[in-house]
Amino acid sequence: MKIKALILFIFCFNTIQSQEFIPLWSKGKMPNTKGMKLEHIEERERITQLAQPGMYAFFTSKEENTGSAVLICPPGGYAKLTYNIAGFQFAKWLNTMGINAFVLIHRLPTSPDLVEREKGPIQDAQRAMKIIRSNAVKWEINTSKIGVMGASAGGHLATTLGTHTEDYSSIKDNLDQFSFQPNFMVLISPVITMGKFAHKGSLENFLGKNPTQSQLDSFSNENRVTITTPAAFIILAQNDPVVNPINGILFYQSMIEKNISGSLHVFPEGGHSIALMNNPKSINVWTKLCEEWFFDLGLFDKTKTEITSNKNNLLKTNRF
Repeated sequence: MKIKALILFIFCFNTIQSQEFIPLWSKGKMPNTKGMKLEHIEERERITQLAQPGMYAFFTSKEENTGSAVLICPPGGYAKLTYNIAGFQFAKWLNTMGINAFVLIHRLPTSPDLVEREKGPIQDAQRAMKIIRSNAVKWEINTSKIGVMGASAGGHLATTLGTHTEDYSSIKDNLDQFSFQPNFMVLISPVITMGKFAHKGSLENFLGKNPTQSQLDSFSNENRVTITTPAAFIILAQNDPVVNPINGILFYQSMIEKNISGSLHVFPEGGHSIALMNNPKSINVWTKLCEEWFFDLGLFDKTKTEITSNKNNLLKTNRF
């Protein structure tokens, strides 16, 4: 098993070594751990166990850098991380717009090393955002233009980052001074609620088989929207057979009630496999809609969006 894991790790490393891997925690400082030494387990570009949480940095060119950045939370039902399909590919797309991107490789709540399962992913996401903000000057990033993006269960983690205010990642070091809240959110077929319309797999993987009602209420993120929640762009497919699109609608409804700016788009087709392009029928325009929304947020000049149409044709299209 160890030899197999090593081979998989080497293969994975060779395919992504051009991207900088940034560890989230220094040795001995990672919170919420039993101290176990875990091996990296991965198959078909889907990570099911981590040896070290971190994030892969996709920096845009200096000439096209808009000063914006996005932390991407990969999908996988909180049981795996589909980091390429809805991680690296999204990062490359963001780069074409001059947006720096960071793909989060977080601990899974199913990890045997975690003391409190649901806090692991949140701690890693909060820490990643703090690292981005702490390096803003070095990386030429505007701290008012840092967002989060997530698909499926990654959307739940993204909205947790945007709606929960408790700092689970504090370890009393110099990063504690930096905010972990994003300035905007991009949500694709997101898991949001832990209630009636919950995605059962994500719920059980995240909170376990016997969650308390308090946990269910607390991590139903439509309940956590406040006047400080950042703006959100939400894409849904009505025929999604995996995550009920009502998840995203519930979140948008809460945003309306709190007068939070948002953009909701529900397409009749797309299922639970919304990709960058080659989607069924009209949903294929979602990337253009998102680019226009970025422009409305003031992330970049209108002229910078014009370079994306040709570049997007070069991107590899996958589904999660």
